Amino acid sequence: MTTTVNDLSPRSELVGELEEPSPVARSARRRLSPKIVVGLAILGFFVLMAIVGPYVAPYNPSALGAHPLAGPSSAHPLGTTQTGQDVLSQLLVGARSSMVVGFVAGAIATALSIIVGISAGYLGGFAEEGLSMLSNIFLVIPALPLLIVLTAFLPRANAIVIAVVIAATGWAWGARVLRAQTLALRRQDYVEAARSVGERAWRIILFEILPNEAAIVASSFLFTVLFAILTDASLAFLGLGNITAWSWGSMLYWAENNEALTVGAFWWFVPPGLCIALLGTGLALANFGIDEFINPRLRAAGLSRRGLQIASRSHGLTPVMRRPTGSGGPSGTGSIRLAEDAPGVAAPLSFDEVSGASPKSQWAPAGGSRAPEGGGR
Repeated sequence: MTTTVNDLSPRSELVGELEEPSPVARSARRRLSPKIVVGLAILGFFVLMAIVGPYVAPYNPSALGAHPLAGPSSAHPLGTTQTGQDVLSQLLVGARSSMVVGFVAGAIATALSIIVGISAGYLGGFAEEGLSMLSNIFLVIPALPLLIVLTAFLPRANAIVIAVVIAATGWAWGARVLRAQTLALRRQDYVEAARSVGERAWRIILFEILPNEAAIVASSFLFTVLFAILTDASLAFLGLGNITAWSWGSMLYWAENNEALTVGAFWWFVPPGLCIALLGTGLALANFGIDEFINPRLRAAGLSRRGLQIASRSHGLTPVMRRPTGSGGPSGTGSIRLAEDAPGVAAPLSFDEVSGASPKSQWAPAGGSRAPEGGGR
């Protein structure tokens, strides 16, 4: 038996059925992106390390030892420095300083971007022009040279001061993105309704617009934390930060200053560099996962195209490719493969109609034989 598109019921029947959440959609929403899971797991590990690290460090990180440049051993799992200091203790204690700089700078920069970006997008007029010009000025200023100049006047600044300096140069990008999103939201019906009943501007911004931009704010925050941690390590490595306080950047500075690479003391500079790389990877993965979530083409399904295919097959649906028009059988029109054991089912919706994904795929119930490729009979 051969089932063609002409033998099926109208498409509108299936469209009406799909208005209610299907098992595929519910399964998709329950699935978290693996990028977010892995990224948050790595981030959680380093947050825990920053909290408990100074309390579980086996030695005083500044205490001189009797075994300089000793390799990893049971007494010193990550070896010692040129003056006999324990590298593991320095790594655990330095995690707190690096994480404090990252999260404080991320919080301040995100707050500034929310105030400037959303206010500029919602208020309009001269306020929008002025705030947009301010963010554009900070966007074109080279961040690292400015940070070098600012930290040159603060040679003994603590982690909070360095975080404030980094945040002052890292908020403009997030403000630009939030302004663009606010411009698209301020004419929505629910915003117009709130404005028509006399709601104040700050209440509309906080309770109507900001909740709809939470994913963008979270992505901007993670990106700024990553930028702050890398910038802090770069400044400390160049000797421009507070090198008397232990951080991953100061560990790299002292390792380079004492030629650890030349003498082959890899255990001195590899651990802090690896921690920075892993933390950056975790933040980037979480950021990419959030970006997938806020992408309009992926948000409808709640996961990537590949994840939707897996979820759909687990519920008895099979992806079917649409043949181009004119490349089919003798009639000159391409046929669509459908399962013959599903009589009365409307022609399958295209992938973009169901989930906003690829326009070249369609779905049909699994099982049964399929129509030949040469067109319906």
